[in-house]
Amino acid sequence: MPRRRFVLATNETYHIYNRSVAKESIFSSATCLNKIIEISDYYRYHQELRLSKFKKLPVDQKKSYLDSIKNREKLVDIYSFAFMPNHYHFLLKQLVDNGIVNFISNFQNSFAKYFNIKNDRNGALFLNPFKGKRIESEDQFVHVSRYIHLNPVTSYLVEFKDLPDYPWTSFRIYHYGLNLFVNTKLILESFKSIKSYYNFVEDQVDYQRSLALIKDLVLE
Repeated sequence: MPRRRFVLATNETYHIYNRSVAKESIFSSATCLNKIIEISDYYRYHQELRLSKFKKLPVDQKKSYLDSIKNREKLVDIYSFAFMPNHYHFLLKQLVDNGIVNFISNFQNSFAKYFNIKNDRNGALFLNPFKGKRIESEDQFVHVSRYIHLNPVTSYLVEFKDLPDYPWTSFRIYHYGLNLFVNTKLILESFKSIKSYYNFVEDQVDYQRSLALIKDLVLE
């Protein structure tokens, strides 16, 4: 297994990202999105049961099990995400030793199993190992959140005006104040209001698109 080139330290925050093997399009349908969200929410905690086994439990046992994990320490805090057709981004804080490795491993393995069964496919789905960069300042923290949220806009999958209703990033959670598993408090503390964060993200659209264009030209 390839060695990771960076250390994942507890109580530090990281931009974590990876793509599919051969850049295969894997994040597409609404059903697929629901599965991604379910997996991300479930595996941010240490679990004794795999998601597939948990879903087979009777309703009363599911409730009892979920109640039991509420008192457990989370592996990670999730601050933002974006699921692109062939890659993903997370902004995560590691809360326990090996928290990010365990979360990403469970996330990728669970989704790969779902995707392979659904598409009669075999083999690895994601590159190994995943990549990441440590967040070194508060400014970098909010700028990376903006970068992640703008990914589908940068790639012309959606226009910015439609981003608040685009479900493949956590920007919708910020914009509408939805009560989901994403921790929005820390980023929004840097802004006077949700509208201020909206303006902060919008301000970078043209610049981020221009960088993406230059990157593509260089790669060619």
